[in-house]
Amino acid sequence: MFGIKIKSVKLSRDYTIEELYEAIKDKQFTAGVPSLTKHGFANIITFPPVDRNNQVWVMKGGKGKLSIQKQEIAGVGNAAKNALLDHVTDGISGMSGVFGKNAKEAEKMVEVTAQEIEALNL
Repeated sequence: MFGIKIKSVKLSRDYTIEELYEAIKDKQFTAGVPSLTKHGFANIITFPPVDRNNQVWVMKGGKGKLSIQKQEIAGVGNAAKNALLDHVTDGISGMSGVFGKNAKEAEKMVEVTAQEIEALNL
């Protein structure tokens, strides 16, 4: 589906996002340095954004599983800005999240990040 990229990773145990962040925060990732980010009511792990519409997120995906996905830039303030821009431009501002070089780069980073987390054998 356009603009969506999700990979699932199985871990050896059920980590909280905070525990997982502690385990990976000093590791080298192709997508960059991970950060613990507050998004709504949840904490997620994010990597530096490609642009405001393309960022790699790591979220809980069920017992012992992670969901690595491409999303808009995380954070309560950023989500509000993106929603406003999409409203003002009738959705045109969000098109870079679906098409273009940056979207393809973020999709590639989802794949690579999933492989790199799997290689850590957590």
